[in-house]
Amino acid sequence: MTDKIIPPASPDASAAADARRFRISRRGLLGAAATLAAARLLLPGGAFAAATGAAPEKTDLAIGFIPLTDCAPLVIAHEKGFFKREGLKVTLSKEASWANIRDKMTIGALDAAHMLAGMPIAATLGLGAIPQAQVTALSLDLNGNAITLSNALHDRMVAADPAAMAERPMTARALKAVIDADKAAGKAPLTFAAVFPVSSHMYELRYWLASAGIDPDADLRIIVIPPPQMVANLRAGNCDGYCVGEPWNERAVEAGIGKVAITSVELWANQPEKVLGVAADWAEKNPATHEAMLRAVIAAGQWLDDPANRAEAADIIAGRAYVNAPAEVVRMSMTGTFRYAADEAPRPLPDFNVFSRYAANFPWISHAEWTLTQMIRWGQIDRPVDIAATAAAVYKPDLYRKVAAQMDIAAPTIDRKPEGVNTSAWTLTEATRPIAMGPDVFFDGTRFDPADPVGYIRQFAIKAPAVDLTALAAAQTTPRASAA
Repeated sequence: MTDKIIPPASPDASAAADARRFRISRRGLLGAAATLAAARLLLPGGAFAAATGAAPEKTDLAIGFIPLTDCAPLVIAHEKGFFKREGLKVTLSKEASWANIRDKMTIGALDAAHMLAGMPIAATLGLGAIPQAQVTALSLDLNGNAITLSNALHDRMVAADPAAMAERPMTARALKAVIDADKAAGKAPLTFAAVFPVSSHMYELRYWLASAGIDPDADLRIIVIPPPQMVANLRAGNCDGYCVGEPWNERAVEAGIGKVAITSVELWANQPEKVLGVAADWAEKNPATHEAMLRAVIAAGQWLDDPANRAEAADIIAGRAYVNAPAEVVRMSMTGTFRYAADEAPRPLPDFNVFSRYAANFPWISHAEWTLTQMIRWGQIDRPVDIAATAAAVYKPDLYRKVAAQMDIAAPTIDRKPEGVNTSAWTLTEATRPIAMGPDVFFDGTRFDPADPVGYIRQFAIKAPAVDLTALAAAQTTPRASAA
């Protein structure tokens, strides 16, 4: 049997409705509590029950992915034989939307999937769907997204505030001026798009807007559009801008219909992006298979972060079976440059895609905690949750450490780290061997201390929590050391 590629199903017709379904109800919270309890039984004491040196329990696997450049670790693991080396026969299933990924994982049609960092958390909590305990022991990449504006909106922003538009990184100050002018004139609000309600793209877009005094819920509309459909919807005028992963920003630039405002690496340097997610009960039943899959994908990430391999990787993932985009467009970000506008020369951006460097594959529990703060900040969770306990039920750094030891790879010995502290390269010494790390600054200068997630939420002037923050603070009962 050889590895196979399954073409995408038709786009999920309900994708736009997902944005309205992600507020956890009392019934959902009860289901989430039961699911978390089940997860803790599966994962006693927070340690993942994994086999040591055993043959894979299951060798034929179906792994879902979305056509984005950051599906590269899965594609390279398939194309370069890393899965086969581990005794795995993998079918890569190309999906049309993140909703498809979510639903197929829920019914067991996929063994694992390329997932947004927030998806296994949302699934475990039962946000927007039936609760299913999911775990991840592997981050697939850092960075990789951008916010793109229609040409018309970009021109209006230049006219409204040319000084703001000349800033790098670009803020949304000029957009605020446009929105205020439209309100005064009685015009309909602008429409922006993100790929999924619990995506990093949704939180990056909201963060960028709110940093300029724009209320994402009151001052404009945000809709959900699957990544491959972004460019067509921008061309059709169904949205004025969007936040998406590559190559769908460069495609808009290449087509002459959009300009990039800011990339995610500029908004939050080396922020978490995708993970490799599995159902918790699948992981319990197939520990050796899980480890083999992790080893294969980690090896693929190492191959990808060798600069000598990036052009070849871009050509592979650009193919019809995967991203289905012009190779020259995919090569742009994958080889360390980025073009913000058709009439501008590409700019160096070497960290736009990071697949292995900077401990990119480590599943930081603090990254999960940051994601939970955003779910709370924007009203997707409406009952108190223990942020640390919830994050630790989903993210499994101990399993990563086990696999890293098998591969003789350096791994962090801590589960959390502060964000927004390092403005330049630094060295993580709390590791089995020192690890070279990249900057981690937010463009607005804020910091995230995982020891005080509720304080982090409180500091923002614009937020829409559906849970009382005092009650939320009282729910933080899991001991943790300060990472700051």
